[in-house]
This record gives sequence, structure tokens and C-alpha cells, in this order.
Amino acid sequence: MKKNNIVLIGFMGSGKTTVGIRLSYRLRKSIEDTDKLIERRQKRTIREIFEQDGEDSFRELETELLREAVLKMKNQIVSVGGGTPIKEENRALLKQLGTVVYFRVKPETVCERLKNDTTRPLLQCANPLERITKLLEQREEAYEACADIILDVDELNMQQVVEKVLDKLKAGKKEKAMKLLVINGPNLNFLGIREKSVYGTQDYEYLLKLIQKKARESDCEIETFQSNYEGAIIDRIQQSYFDGTSGIVINPGAYTHYSYAIRDALASITVPKVEVHISNIQEREEFRKISVTAPVCDKQIFGQGLDGYIQAIDFIQNLS
Repeated sequence: MKKNNIVLIGFMGSGKTTVGIRLSYRLRKSIEDTDKLIERRQKRTIREIFEQDGEDSFRELETELLREAVLKMKNQIVSVGGGTPIKEENRALLKQLGTVVYFRVKPETVCERLKNDTTRPLLQCANPLERITKLLEQREEAYEACADIILDVDELNMQQVVEKVLDKLKAGKKEKAMKLLVINGPNLNFLGIREKSVYGTQDYEYLLKLIQKKARESDCEIETFQSNYEGAIIDRIQQSYFDGTSGIVINPGAYTHYSYAIRDALASITVPKVEVHISNIQEREEFRKISVTAPVCDKQIFGQGLDGYIQAIDFIQNLS
């Protein structure tokens, strides 16, 4: 689920740190600069990390920090390094972390702003402008893919950028609708056919209509997915890491009782998760009382019929 942090991304020299500090005063939010945080933890400068361990090692430190930030950071301004959004995993984490604001800047502007800066390891070369231009071209698509707000900052001073960010945030209160995923496992497509005394007479199509009615009433986007195959369910859970899913409702069916593979997939996703069972599993066969997936979910709902899905959706929405 997207958190209430403001995440500033962009190329080096775009003004993220300076604007972030000013925004922190205006919005009364604390600010964290991921590059500076890495330096404090490593007790080395970014340049030293690059020289001693290489860029790949530094990028892994960024990813580890973002994973932690998604779990712990709330109501903050977060300024991230220029290369952070390059990795697909980082882009997914940034989207979860908060509203992502991209400061778009031209190579010439960066070159002028950083012409006397010797602390940037990527610019220690014979032709900085050529290097900046090439890096910007390589990163532009990644920046835009992860941004909720894009600002062209070349012709703006720092205070003007601050005002633009505030205006965009205010206008952006039309925030993207919450995106939920409902996953149904094996035999759920046979609702209305299988064991009607246990699962009721309403068919699977009725359940889909019930969920979409809830989506309209709640002004959110709800995708439903059903498969009788374990691998397909795992693939869909993993996909949710990258597609902006805010929460997962899952009825794993019989996989509930023994699929450690589905359990591990769910454990990998940090959004809220609710396990649902139509029947009261505690009053049925002994094997149905065991769930290997519930411990990695935030809540388990059973015995509420199809309304259990609605209760699960409400639970996730109330966490936002």
C-alpha cells in the first residue's frame, strides 16, 4: 500500500536535497537523504564506496535501504540517489514508499550546476557533459515509469520548485484509486456446483459481481484472479510486487493446508494480506484447521460465507 511519504527522485544536481529540506519546513515533515544515510551507516563517502566496492555493491545497499524504508518510514520526505530508480525492484519499492516526484532536468543544466563538484564519482571523466547526457538518456524511462508527478526544473529556482511541488501535491489529492487483488485457488470456480451445503448455492460469477459491486461502492480498483494451479497463483502474487497492488485478499483453497511455496510468495510481498475461507474451517476436518499461509497474512477470516471477501476488503481499506 502506498504510504504518505513524499519521495524525490531525479538526476544528480536536479535539486532534490535542497528542495527536500525546504519542503520539510513547509510541510513539517522530517527528511531523509538515502545517500547520506548510506554514508552514515557505512562510515564512508559514496565516492569511497564506489572506489572500494564498485557501483553494483552500492546499488545493492540502496535496495536494502529501500526495503527497510517501505516497512519503517512514515510521513517523511525521502530524497534518493540519482541512480536508485534504475533497478526494477527499486522502482516498485519507491512506488510503495509514497508519492514519487521526479525533477526532470537537462544535461546542460546539470553540467553547469556541478562543474565544480568533485564528489560525484560518475562525473570524474574527461567530458562530463557527454557522460551526463548519456546517463540521462539511459535513466529517463526509469524515472518517468516510477513518477507520480513530473516537474521540469531547468528554468526554476529552488523556491519555485518547492511551490510547484506543493501545488502538484495539493492537486494530486485525487490520488490514484487503491488497487486490490483478490486471488482464488483451486475449485473456487466450482462455487454453486461443489458441496452446496458447505459453500452455498451462489456460483463463482455471483462472487465476481459481488466483488465488483464493492469496488464501485468503495471507489477502488479490484482485480480478481482464479487458478487451479499452484505455479500460476505464485506467479500472480509475484506480479503484484511490480504492478502497484495495494493489498491482497486470498482464498488459497486446499493449498492453504500445505503449499509452502504460496506461503513464501505471500511472505515476499509487504502489502496487507487477508486469507479468506467461505466455510468455518475450524468446524470441519482436522486437516482444514491447518493453514500454512495464514501466519504470513495480516488477518484470517472464515465462516462468513461470501461476505468474508467484503470484510477482507474493508479490513485492507481501513488500514490506509
